[in-house]
Amino acid sequence: MKYSENQKVGEIVADNFNLAQIFKSHDIDFCCKGNRTLDEACESSKVDVSKLLIQLDKESAKTDNARADFASMNQHELIDYILENHHKYVEQKIPQIKEYVAKIADVHDDRHEELFEIRHLFEKSAGELAAHMKKEEIILFPFVKKLEDAAESGSEPPTPGFGTVENPINMMKDDHSEEGERFAKIQDLTNNYTTPKDGCNTYEVTLKMLKEFHNDLLQHIHLENNILFPRALAMEKTV
Repeated sequence: MKYSENQKVGEIVADNFNLAQIFKSHDIDFCCKGNRTLDEACESSKVDVSKLLIQLDKESAKTDNARADFASMNQHELIDYILENHHKYVEQKIPQIKEYVAKIADVHDDRHEELFEIRHLFEKSAGELAAHMKKEEIILFPFVKKLEDAAESGSEPPTPGFGTVENPINMMKDDHSEEGERFAKIQDLTNNYTTPKDGCNTYEVTLKMLKEFHNDLLQHIHLENNILFPRALAMEKTV
């Protein structure tokens, strides 16, 4: 597929998530700030938009037949995918990473004071993500599924206590932005998750776990901000 400088970054990644790594390599936020056009994002990150378009088109041609097609999933399928592949992942990984971060902070604190802030940032993220996901699981996701059911059956959806679905969506997007900023700080403090020369094996493993968690979070936010939420907003208007 050929992309253009007027397309929104989030829409490009929604079309083909394999292109996310290209944006990440240029420090272009495709999830929390995915509503910018490619031209706007490139200007902000001081990237040559024409060269980036060549990269995107080239990578897209290679991956068109192999990519997971999230855009073809209905809302039920996409929500179930997010729950099974991202919410469960976060729940499983948080206790492990907290333990490892605490361990290297205790051992290496005399030479790497930044570990105190990294530990604080991750523990803050752990608590916020747990609350965030529960709100999605209990309130937002069930209503989005009901919206789709109503659209398919031609019936009216139940009236939610939160008014329009835009209200909880805006709250979730604000949470996403905060997490994006938190992990950007962790990435910066760890020099892009690079183990220092005096770092032990546990230090290296911890940074690899943090990097993997960050990458999973980017896809998690992208699927919601750029695919699930826009569809829910459009669907509410139609029903």
